[in-house]
Amino acid sequence: MIGTAWAAGGEVHGDSIFLDTHFWVAVAFVIFVALMVWKVRGTLANMLDQRAITITKQLDDALKLRVEAEATLAEYKMKRDAAEGEAKGIIEQAKVEAAALKTRAEADLANAIKLRERQALDRIAQAEAKATAEVRATAVDAAISATRTLLQERMRAGQGTELVDQAIAELPRRLN
Repeated sequence: MIGTAWAAGGEVHGDSIFLDTHFWVAVAFVIFVALMVWKVRGTLANMLDQRAITITKQLDDALKLRVEAEATLAEYKMKRDAAEGEAKGIIEQAKVEAAALKTRAEADLANAIKLRERQALDRIAQAEAKATAEVRATAVDAAISATRTLLQERMRAGQGTELVDQAIAELPRRLN
């Protein structure tokens, strides 16, 4: 009725807006909502404040963890770089030592070859000396044997005293 009276632009006769139940239900609803907002507003604000504090704390913790992680990462990068530098140093030192060992091994090999060559030459010289001595001994034996045979033949022929006199005469010349 109120709706039609207002829509028609007229007045409600004898009925007041305050007598309508819909009006009072709407007023009660508005009061209820206002009381609820007033009562719940503090609790809701506290809940939101607590949630904001929790989120802020979590963000601070995350920021601290990030800073710690970056510091740890930087520390491990420095350690890795130091280890790589040390490894490069070890490799360079190993190369230098290998080159020195190679040079020393080459020198030792050359000395060993020279020593064996010298030993072989000494053995050859000893073998030559021995062969020469054996040839001389054989030649002396052959000469003595030939001399003996010659002397025996001449002694039989009566030339023995002549040979002895001749040997005595040559003795001073051979001793000087």
